[in-house]
Amino acid sequence: MTLLHALFLGIVQGLTEFIPVSSTAHLFIFSHLLGLPSNDRTFSFNVIVQLGTVFALLLFFWRDFWQIVKSFLLGIRDKKPFDDFHSRLGWLVIVATIPAGLVGLILNQFVKNMSGDPLLWAGIRLLFTALLLTAVEYFDKKNRTLEAATWMDALTVGLFQVLAIFPGASRSGSTMAGAMFRGFDRPSAARFAFLMSAPILLAAGLYESVQVIILPNTTEFLPVLFTGFAASAGVGWLAIRWLLGYLRKHSLYIFAAYCLLAGIVVLIFK
Repeated sequence: MTLLHALFLGIVQGLTEFIPVSSTAHLFIFSHLLGLPSNDRTFSFNVIVQLGTVFALLLFFWRDFWQIVKSFLLGIRDKKPFDDFHSRLGWLVIVATIPAGLVGLILNQFVKNMSGDPLLWAGIRLLFTALLLTAVEYFDKKNRTLEAATWMDALTVGLFQVLAIFPGASRSGSTMAGAMFRGFDRPSAARFAFLMSAPILLAAGLYESVQVIILPNTTEFLPVLFTGFAASAGVGWLAIRWLLGYLRKHSLYIFAAYCLLAGIVVLIFK
C-alpha cells in the first residue's frame, strides 16, 4: 500500500462513515479494485482510518460530549441523574451502547468468519441498507426532536446499531433508521444516532488499535497509517457538517438509490 492508496482510501472512509452508504463496504470494494491484499497491513490500515472518523465525530460534537459528561457527573453527585437534559442524554447513550456491546463480544469470532467473502457481504449489506432507508423514509412520521428522546428511543437505536456489527453494514444508516423509526426528524435522527454510536465506535477502535500495535513491522507502516488517519478524520468532519445541513431539507432516498445501484453492481461483477 502506497501513500496515494492511503490518501484515497482515507477520503473514501471519511465520506462514507457518516453518510449512510456503508464505509466498510466501500473499503472492501475499493481495496479490491486497487488490488490490495487481505493481510495484516490492510487490516491495520482499515482499523486506523476508522479510528480517524471516530476522532472526527468526537471533534465535531465535542461541546455536546463535554456537556453530557459534565451534566452526567453532576447529576450523580446531586442525586438528580435525570433532571437535566444532558445528564439524561448521558444515560441514554449508555442504554444505546449496551446491545451492540454485548452482541459484539458474543459474536466477535462469528463476525470475523463472515468476512471471508468481503465483496459478497458488501453487496448484500448495500442492498439491505437501501431497503432500510427506503422503509423508514416511506412509513414513518418524522417530527420529534432530540429533546424528546426517551429510554425506548435509546434502546431502539441500540438494537438497530447491532446491525452494524456485521460486515458491510452501514452504522450511520442503521442508527439513523432506528431513530427515524421512532419518529425523529432527519437532522435530530442523525445527531441522536451519532451521539449514541460514539462510545461503541471509540471502544471498538481502541481495541482494534491495540491489535494493530502488537503486529510485527507496524512502525515501518506509520506514514501510510498516519496519511489514512488524517484524510479520514478531515473528510469525516466535513461529511458530518454537510450531512446535517443536507438532511434539513432533503430525504434519504438518494442514499437508498445509491446503495441499491452499488449493491447490484457489486454482486454482478464481484
